[in-house]
Amino acid sequence: MKLDFAPAETFRGTRILRQANNLAYAYETNHAAVDADGAPNAYHPDDIGLDALANAGYPHTNWWRDVLVPDPDHPARAYIQPSGEYEGYFVAMTSLRAPSGARTDPATYVDATRFPYVVIPTGFERLPHVARAGDVGFATHVPTGVTSTFIVGDAGGGSAARLGEGSIALFVALGGQSPNPRTGAGLPKGKIQYIIFPNSRKAGEGLWPRTNQDIHDQAMDLIANTPGIATE
Repeated sequence: MKLDFAPAETFRGTRILRQANNLAYAYETNHAAVDADGAPNAYHPDDIGLDALANAGYPHTNWWRDVLVPDPDHPARAYIQPSGEYEGYFVAMTSLRAPSGARTDPATYVDATRFPYVVIPTGFERLPHVARAGDVGFATHVPTGVTSTFIVGDAGGGSAARLGEGSIALFVALGGQSPNPRTGAGLPKGKIQYIIFPNSRKAGEGLWPRTNQDIHDQAMDLIANTPGIATE
C-alpha cells in the first residue's frame, strides 16, 4: 500500500507512521515472531504442543497464568482439557476473547492456527491512538506483495517485545512455510508492512467470535475509505 502518513514516534526500533486524523497507523519491520496462543493444541504437559512450555513460562514462572488458564480446582497448576480433539492439552489464552465465553473453553479464544492476528507488544499500549484487542488491519509482505487482513488478537511478550509478532495463520497467509513457534523457522523473509485501525473493534458480544471473512470485509472497507491510503 502507498501511504500518505506522517512519521511519528519510534517503538523499540520501529518507526510508527500516523494517518492525519489518527484513523490508522502503520509500520514496516523485518522482525517476525510467531505466536501459537489460542490454538487448542498450543501447549501440552509433555511439551508436545505447537509451542514449547518454556515459552508459556510453565511451570517455573509467576507469569504462566497470563498465558495458560489455571485449573479452577487447583490454581497452582494449569487446566487440562478433559475431552475433545485436544484432550490432555492445556488451554492457551489470548487477549481477545468472547465476552461470554467460559474461561476453560478453548473456543473462547482466537485460534492462532485459524485466524490471522497480530500481537501488541508490552508497553505499546501506553502510546496514544493505538490498537486494542479486536481492532483490525492489513498486512503486506513487501518482497512478494502477498497480503492478509488480520485482527489484533493478543498482547504481551515482556519489556523487550517488539512489533512484528503474529499468529501462525497470519504468517501462513503471508507466504510462510509451516511457521514454527518453537524455533521461529518457516517465517516469510523480509519486511512486512502493517496498517492498523484503532477503534475498529466490534462492540459487546460482536467483539468475538468473528469469521475471517467478516474481518477481511471490515478491514478492506477501512482500506478503501480511509484518507491517506492508496492501493498500488
